[in-house]
Amino acid sequence: MNNNGAFSLLIFALPLLLLGWLFFTQNKRMKQMREFSSSLNVGDHVVTSSGVYGTIKHLDDTTAWLEIAEGTTVRFDRRAIAMKQADGVSAAPTTPGNPTAHGNDSVPDDAPGPQQNGQ
Repeated sequence: MNNNGAFSLLIFALPLLLLGWLFFTQNKRMKQMREFSSSLNVGDHVVTSSGVYGTIKHLDDTTAWLEIAEGTTVRFDRRAIAMKQADGVSAAPTTPGNPTAHGNDSVPDDAPGPQQNGQ
């Protein structure tokens, strides 16, 4: 009889422990996201959760304006900013005639340019 009581207690305690662990990790993740969002500054190079690279031009409590190309500014929710870019990485696209103009050494010399459409 004692063995059944311990088994029942184990069956009851394991889901509670799992739920407690899930709440703890979720709260920790939310705290990290709040700290990251508050650490953003104008001029930071960032990447959004959808993969858009840009530079922060303006911030307020809920939104961030990112310059994604010269003269093109887009408004994003601050929660959509996923991470800051690593130092030394440029989000500027390479020019078709000079693929290494911005430090992009991984582009091969025979890479198709915008005028080449596979024909």
